[in-house]
Amino acid sequence: MIEILNGIVETVSFNNVSSVRIYHNRVCEEYPVHWHTAMEIIMPYENSYAIQIGPDRIELSERDIIIIPPGELHSLEAPTTGSRMIMMVDYSLICNLTGMDSLLHSLHPYTVIRRQNNDEIRDELAEVLRNYMLEIESEYFGNSPFREARIYSLLISFFVDLGRESHSQDKKLCNYTTNKQHEYIQKFMNVCNYINEHCTEDVTVDQLADVAGFSKFHFARLFKQFTNISYYDYLTRKRIEHAEKLLIRPDVSITEVAMQSGFNSLSTFNRVFKNLKNCTPSEYKGLNHPYNHKTTEKIAE
Repeated sequence: MIEILNGIVETVSFNNVSSVRIYHNRVCEEYPVHWHTAMEIIMPYENSYAIQIGPDRIELSERDIIIIPPGELHSLEAPTTGSRMIMMVDYSLICNLTGMDSLLHSLHPYTVIRRQNNDEIRDELAEVLRNYMLEIESEYFGNSPFREARIYSLLISFFVDLGRESHSQDKKLCNYTTNKQHEYIQKFMNVCNYINEHCTEDVTVDQLADVAGFSKFHFARLFKQFTNISYYDYLTRKRIEHAEKLLIRPDVSITEVAMQSGFNSLSTFNRVFKNLKNCTPSEYKGLNHPYNHKTTEKIAE
């Protein structure tokens, strides 16, 4: 499945449809620790499938879905028999839509969708998302007119339904009227977009509060209520994502990476990076030493 692996960085080739690649994978093989700039969505058809992400080992059953955001180190392990759909999606296809980047950020380090049995709403959502996956695959391997547009529309529907149900279930901002909730949600989407664009700069809570139109104390409380993460942790994760892209470049030192990613201290950068990625920047850079290792694709499509 991994066609091009340079160190631990997988390069995804989008062939039939720009920005999307789907494999109907039947290979009994372990895929080593790697990461990619594409988002990966996996759904087993037959038998189980195992994914290791950091310290977590996730066992998927048939028709479970896992979403692995870009930049997450992970490995894959298949049983002796079985099949599964593996879909790779260009991150920019979704995140450039207003508000989507904040949703995608909440999926880190991974999100699993499966039946809960005791939660009718969650089970209904899981079935809806599975049906989107099946229709996307049917369009991808079919030859209907406008299939690329249809695939994109289904992907957007997939993430919109996931995001709306997430907001509903978590009851974010539940003490406010519906109109006020929508207003606040838009404000915090704007804040997330601002952080995404300025994460390498010296961003302060006062600046973010001004973007949202709140006092800084009100802002800090509501931002965490909306995103389930503090504004500082969100900013830090964005800086680490930026650092990952720089670390694979042999011409940029770790100190330069730290400074160019918005960290004023190398020791702080090393500590934060290890906490989030379970390895030091030096170890991460070492995993990406420059050599090309190409494997033959072993996919039944």
